[in-house]
Amino acid sequence: MHAPSVRAEAELADELHAVRPDLSASYAAGLPGARSAVLTRLWRALAHEPLPWIARREAVRDGLVLHLVDGRRLDGPPVDPYATAAYVGEVRLDGRAYDRPAALVRALGVPHGAAFAVELGHSTASLALSRAAQPSAAPEPVSSQEWEQRLVDGHPYHPSCRSRPGFSVAEQLAYGPEHRAQVRLGLVPVDDALVRGTWPAWLRQDGRVMVPVHPWQSEHVLEVAAEEGPLAHPLMSLRTLALPACGPHVKTALSARLTSSVRDISVSSVEMAAAVSGFMESMAAGTDGLLVVTRTLGAVSAHSPDLAALVRESPETYVNAAAGERVVPVAALPLTGLPASPSWLARFTRLALDVGLRLLERGVALEAHGQNLLVVLSSAGDPLRLVYRDLADIRVSPARLACHGVKAPELSGRIVTDDVTALRRKLFGSLVAGALASTAGSGAALRAALRDAVRDLPSTPDLSALCEGPLPTKALTLMRLSPGRTGDLWTSLPNPLAVSSF
Repeated sequence: MHAPSVRAEAELADELHAVRPDLSASYAAGLPGARSAVLTRLWRALAHEPLPWIARREAVRDGLVLHLVDGRRLDGPPVDPYATAAYVGEVRLDGRAYDRPAALVRALGVPHGAAFAVELGHSTASLALSRAAQPSAAPEPVSSQEWEQRLVDGHPYHPSCRSRPGFSVAEQLAYGPEHRAQVRLGLVPVDDALVRGTWPAWLRQDGRVMVPVHPWQSEHVLEVAAEEGPLAHPLMSLRTLALPACGPHVKTALSARLTSSVRDISVSSVEMAAAVSGFMESMAAGTDGLLVVTRTLGAVSAHSPDLAALVRESPETYVNAAAGERVVPVAALPLTGLPASPSWLARFTRLALDVGLRLLERGVALEAHGQNLLVVLSSAGDPLRLVYRDLADIRVSPARLACHGVKAPELSGRIVTDDVTALRRKLFGSLVAGALASTAGSGAALRAALRDAVRDLPSTPDLSALCEGPLPTKALTLMRLSPGRTGDLWTSLPNPLAVSSF
């Protein structure tokens, strides 16, 4: 019954012994903690997502009981849906204890569970590998990319937080930002490329466009011999890399499944890249300097989602280094120690909500999770303004723009919607249930920060919906167990402002 998880852990151990035997002992020592971290994320999903094989949930004195439709019961500890620390050591299915998430899913025997169990086994093993390779001491990060290298555990709420199917141990060590790797980009010449914006001169040769490609993509998907390109530092999205000396960021196509989605670059996103970037630059200008957007400098596609790239500004472009400012991805804020101060957390929460709600009112819903959103800090650590990057998943409402006298850009596809629920889900799910929750680290801390932040914000229907209704978030596990469905699936979490305790 434990075969999938044991197999994944053992296979990774064998590979690791062959390429980095010096990490074998720390990898083995880290497996129990990695199992708990993934199991905690899985238990959160079982407690709150609309999984069809769970008949009802019952809070009991010392935990939570899930009653399955087939009559079995699953017992575990109480759930704080906003907690980020691993606290689930085991759960019991009809009295039998499970400490490995992959083994639990396999024992549940739910539709599509076998494939998900394999994924969870890989996630657990890869997380233990990521933790094993961390140095015992490292200097304080200076740049945003160095902060990203400190993010070892991946998505704070996704059970597949470290799943990298198709990546060998050697490739994880070579390409993962948490391993402090430098990656040699490849360059593929394309004669009839689709180009939007200004494609850099250093990515042109003999009249042809040179498309930067990730070496994993070159070897496993394109199967082409790419020319040697520059060294770059991988960021937390893995496929986006920063050129040295705070140079521009290069977003590559990487047709691998990371957490929930296969990460390629659609032709339509390249088509709209320059228009979206220009539009968002103008929208950010209306936030009184509280938000800046890293501009997309150029986008290119070989008319295929597997061979495309974007070049955009570095977040450091908007930092006054002479004044001691620094920019930190929101996902890395807990590592700075700043959110431990309730007053700091309230100030940051107010800044983020002010910007997000202001743009939503005017017609733009940001995908403001901890990877896309960064904060510029003063020399004293005060949150000054936000930086937003990667515009592929925002939502734009032509009707709301028109109400504010703003002409809608010429965009099409999923980025355009006037659906109020879709717009609020996009912002609230990414910013509040994602970035702010993981920064706070618990429901109690999130509730206190939101309570202090919202009292001075302008009253709008969106703010009322945020304060009064349940909090939407993506049903990440349901999505992995629904391979035949496309697009996001959603669930609701208890609103921190309406719940007295967690």
